Amino acid sequence: LHQQAEQTCKQLVRTQEEYERLLQAAVEQAEGLEHNLRSAEAVLAERAAQLKDAQAQLSRNKLLIEDLHEESREFAMALQAAELKQKSTEEKNQLLEEQASALKQLIGKITPASLSG
Repeated sequence: LHQQAEQTCKQLVRTQEEYERLLQAAVEQAEGLEHNLRSAEAVLAERAAQLKDAQAQLSRNKLLIEDLHEESREFAMALQAAELKQKSTEEKNQLLEEQASALKQLIGKITPASLSG
């Protein structure tokens, strides 16, 4: 009976040691998982900050593009006005050239007549 009690006691000690080893392994695994979780949270926080910065940059770029479109529209209108003015000026120049040519012809007719008379 004494020997059986010793064997049972040794078995209990071995069981207790195995339980403690398993418990220690579980604690270490939990600590590792907790560390991984903290690392993942840090990475996610960094990515969220990067995305927030990218979104802010996109918003600024969108405003810049809108400004460029407005400037482009204004430039196109100014260019159209300049083209119309140039066309009008060319038409006036053509008219002036025709008038100058007519004047030259008239002067040419008047001058010989006055010289001979």
